[in-house]
Amino acid sequence: MWLELIAEWAKTSEMPLETAPPAASIAITALESSLSVTLPAELKAFLKETDGLYSNYDIHLMWPVQRIEQENSWFRQEPTLKETCMPFDSLLFFADAGNGDQFAYAVLNGVVRHSRIYAWNHEDDSRTCIAPSLQWFLDRWLTGNLRV
Repeated sequence: MWLELIAEWAKTSEMPLETAPPAASIAITALESSLSVTLPAELKAFLKETDGLYSNYDIHLMWPVQRIEQENSWFRQEPTLKETCMPFDSLLFFADAGNGDQFAYAVLNGVVRHSRIYAWNHEDDSRTCIAPSLQWFLDRWLTGNLRV
């Protein structure tokens, strides 16, 4: 499903879109264990078809499993952020806007309970719901119809 959608989005995208080989199930399980979060079904399905989505110059439009783990771990452990921002264990970041803002699912007690997508603003620590699902988010983001 996701590869077909990406092929459609590529026809109208403002940038070239490149997929990757699928993420291994063991890598997804390790990610969930490392972050103590159960990934939402739509994100798991995406990663099982393509481990990230890329554009020019290896820009990650959707992060691969390894980067999801690295970025979320950093946000949760960085001492300066603990002093200036609300906790990040309630967010599961999976992509960024390229300007410091991040895209995430909301996490409650280790589970993503809704498919809504949030934008975290790096300047004021606000968290704004911007999309009802990953598909809606990617459809608008990749075709230039969503701005943050």
